[in-house]
Amino acid sequence: MSAQTHPLLERAAAHGVSLDMQGAVAVVQLRRPVKRNALSDSLIEALRDVFQNLPEAARAAVIHGEGDHFCAGLDLSELKERDAGEGVLHSRSWHVALDAVQYGRVPVVAALHGAVVGGGLELASSCHIRVADESTFYALPEGTRGIFVGGGGSVRIPKLIGVARMTDMMLTGRVYNAADGERLGFAQYLVGPGEALAKAIELATRIATNAPLTNYALMHALPRIAEQPADHGFLTEALMSSIAQAAPEAKARVRAFLEGKAAKVQKAA
Repeated sequence: MSAQTHPLLERAAAHGVSLDMQGAVAVVQLRRPVKRNALSDSLIEALRDVFQNLPEAARAAVIHGEGDHFCAGLDLSELKERDAGEGVLHSRSWHVALDAVQYGRVPVVAALHGAVVGGGLELASSCHIRVADESTFYALPEGTRGIFVGGGGSVRIPKLIGVARMTDMMLTGRVYNAADGERLGFAQYLVGPGEALAKAIELATRIATNAPLTNYALMHALPRIAEQPADHGFLTEALMSSIAQAAPEAKARVRAFLEGKAAKVQKAA
């Protein structure tokens, strides 16, 4: 079923998340520019629906924001009075949505510009590669607003920058610019103004040519191996390695390399 006819994707588009296919790359756009792409509950549900129902042709995905900002975080105008139990369920619904990004079917590249703040940073941290342009800035204002991250940020963001830096950001409201963010690990690539989307699509197009099982292993196995005790990690690695190399596509690629039909690794320019 195509992106245009899938009912869940049609509903997602009505709630501010669109999907367009560029070859084998699913390009997902947040479309609430007037709100700086702030995350409402309906937008979070739309993101979940999109990433759980990507077209079969998709081999990689890109996510970006319409307008001047990637995402300015939680839409505070929709913040509701909740008791503790309701708050837990609300937070867990965000976890499901962002898990669909991180642990879905294909690798996801985020194209960042402008505000990557609060829930927007939580969303970016659920992606596998992040490309930022020079307009990007990062912040976690929840601490100064009397709330706490609830979309998985306390798990994902320290893995990028460390617990101490995240604590500082939330205690003091510290804002990092694009250059400092790239240095600290918020993004793996830093490009000129307005160039993040093109670079993200370039990377995703390259990623889409990889063997799907290798991409899947990098998305699903590698993060878990990194958290396992060494002896458990070695076993998981051995199992995943044997499964990946047994795939017919992997055998064909190795054969092509041995026969001199595949490009060799070259020194970076």
